[in-house]
This record gives sequence, structure tokens and C-alpha cells, in this order.
Amino acid sequence: MSSVDFAIIGGGVAGVSAAAELSALGSVLLFEAEQQLGYHASGRSAAMFLPCYGNAVVRAMNEASADAHEAAGVLSPRRFLVVAPDSKRDAFDADVAELGLTRIGPDDAVDILPILNPDWLADAATLPAWDLDTDLLIQTYRRRALAQGARIETGARVTGIAHGDGGWQITWNSGAARAANVVNAAGAWADTVATMAGLEALRLIPHRRSVAQLAAPGGHDVSDWPFVEEVGEAWYAKPDAGRWLVSPADADPVDPGDAWADDMVLAEGLARYQDAVTEEVTRPLHSWAGLRTFAHDKTLVIGPDPRAPGFWWLAGQGGYGFQTAPAAARHLAERVDGRAPALGAQASTALDPERLVQTAVSG
Repeated sequence: MSSVDFAIIGGGVAGVSAAAELSALGSVLLFEAEQQLGYHASGRSAAMFLPCYGNAVVRAMNEASADAHEAAGVLSPRRFLVVAPDSKRDAFDADVAELGLTRIGPDDAVDILPILNPDWLADAATLPAWDLDTDLLIQTYRRRALAQGARIETGARVTGIAHGDGGWQITWNSGAARAANVVNAAGAWADTVATMAGLEALRLIPHRRSVAQLAAPGGHDVSDWPFVEEVGEAWYAKPDAGRWLVSPADADPVDPGDAWADDMVLAEGLARYQDAVTEEVTRPLHSWAGLRTFAHDKTLVIGPDPRAPGFWWLAGQGGYGFQTAPAAARHLAERVDGRAPALGAQASTALDPERLVQTAVSG
């Protein structure tokens, strides 16, 4: 039976970025149940880097990830446009103040996105944003991990995790190994993995996010159009290889699994979007859904589980997994290596699993 320093469970962007960071500290074995990396949430991302997205801790992680994304060459500019009808003026003003958005006039917004309905539009604001090449980021981390000796097993569904003899034994559908440390980077299945290891779940909840792919509205060239969102995440839309993606921005709690778009949810979201634009919504060319898994406080869960030595969490990324991946993986490696966290003590405490362990124990 082989032995490694780190067994990482989950081959999305969290697990692969962790493999790249931790393989500089010791031997790594990564398990992905599917036949390819990034199949579930990572493979169904909106693929944007929005520095203003998330709560204060998440935004600090976005900022801490920007240089790494730039160095990896995964970013390309894409304007972020927030729009609002008259009925949402208060919410719009709050977002402008909190997120540092730059107000623009409705006419300027229509210049940026010509399908906006001027009779619906009351307020608009912009902020710089970037498309994020998610496949390139995963492959960059994969190559780095492999170059440092990491072993990556796909089609490897973990079936058992047991603690004993100073470490962990992991069994999967085609083998077994020992590990000094287990890293739970299992996304929507993070609580399932914890339970398998004999730990009480931290109540991380997967939420479905649906997307419809439409033909380019009115035959327009959409390549330079912005990522656009109605304030309050009533819906969002963005270009995608000459087509136009629209999401109802749904966040319905669901069980872990291979997610599928809900037709009614999509229809309701497309109706909200239709109010805001002049071009008639056409039949979707394709639709899909992904899972965004959150802790109750919408902050990532990174660090050691105080109930089990050598069990580490890298989970609860929600919709922030790709944009925070560099900072999240570095933070995990710093905690493992006993280094002072670059994000600072306050952020480290906010990310620590102990906050959720206390909640789980108290009821």
C-alpha cells in the first residue's frame, strides 16, 4: 500500500490548485471520481473574474488572487455592467456605495449594451472585470502539480476514509493508500466526505445555478458586450463564443449530484431578463446547471478540522472558486506549513472550519 503526505479528494479547481501548492511541501495523491478534472461545478462556471463579487473576506481573496491570475495568462478584459429599473433604485444605490461602482447614464448603458430597453432602464453602473479561462487555469495547476511529482487519479471514487496509526487510510474503487493528511476539496460532496471520515457534517449546502445559451440577440456581434447583471442578481448575461448566456441567478438548495437546469426556473428568469431588453428571447440552444456550495455565512472553509488531526477543509467556494483559487490554495498551504497567513489573522479566522464545527456541535 502506497503512502503519501497529502490525499486530496476532489478534482475541481480547489483540489487541483491545492495539489499544485501542496506538492511543493510533500507527496500528493489527488482523487477525482469523474473521468475528467473539473467536471461538476468547475466545469459549469460563469468564467468571470469579478473583484467586487462576494463578501468582504471573499473580496480580499479576489484581490490576493489577481496577480497570480495575471501571471497565468487566464484573464481578458470584459466590462461589468449593473442595471436597474426604477423600482430597484434603493438597492442600486446600496450596491454603488458598497462595491465602488461607477455610475453611468442610461444612454451610455445602451451604447454599451444596445439591446437594453430604455423604457425599463433607470440606473446603470460599470466596473472593470475580466473573462477567466477556466480550462487554462485548471490545466496550469495540473501541469504544475505533476511537475512537482503529484499523482492524479481520475475515475477514482473514494469509498472509505479511516483514521488510525497516526494517519489516514483511503480506499477507492481500484485501490487503497495511506496519507498523513486528507484534504477535503470535494465541492458539493464535502460534507459527504467528512461523514465518510467519521466527522459530523458542517452543513455546507449545494445550490443549483441554471444557465441558458441563446443565439446572439438580433444577430448582433456580442463579442464586445459586457457581463451584465440586474441589481440584486435577478438575472445575468454574458457573451459566450458568439452566443449569449442568460442565467436566472437561481440559488435553490439541492442534494449533491449531476445538476440539471429546471425548465420553470429558466423560464421565470428569462421572463425577468426579457423585461430589460428589446430583442425577443429565442428558444434556448442549450441549457445546463451547476452547483455552488456555501457555508451559512457565504465564506469559504479553509483550514484544519479541530476534531481530527490531519483532516483539512478546502470547501464552500460557492460561486467564487475560480476567482479565489490562487489565494485559497496558498492559504491552505500556509496553514499546513505553519506559516503566517498572507491574508491576515482576521481573514484566516473567518475562513477557519472551527467556526462551523462550533455551530454543528451546538445544534
